This record gives sequence, C-alpha cells and structure tokens, in this order.
Amino acid sequence: MAKALFCPTCREVVLIDNQNFPFCSDRCRILDLGKWASGDYKVSTPIQDPDLLEELSRSRRDNPKIDDED
Repeated sequence: MAKALFCPTCREVVLIDNQNFPFCSDRCRILDLGKWASGDYKVSTPIQDPDLLEELSRSRRDNPKIDDED
C-alpha cells in the first residue's frame, strides 16, 4: 500500500510515489520556497551547538553592521 501525506501548501493528499513529493505539484513546491525566501517561515529552535554560538558571537563582534540590519 502506497503511503501518503498532505501537501504542506494546499493540504491535498499526495502519494509517496508522486515526483513532487511531499508537495502535490511543482506550483506548491515553488510557493513554499517563496515563503522561506521571503521570511514567512522561520526556524524557531534556538542554536544549541556551543561552537556555532561562539562563531556567531565572534562574527557579530567583527561585523557590527550585521546587528544594525535587523
């Protein structure tokens, strides 16, 4: 039996063998990409990796303009 999910964009049922899986169509895939690109979606989990946190901190110290852009 083929597995299925709902398209994250339009909620239509999509079978796992669909070439656009997990989206129902190329249109829905592009709409989703556009939402990521425009900032509609955000990853809300805080960064836990101490090395990455140190690197970000160092980068902000070296480039103070980065903080001004937000």
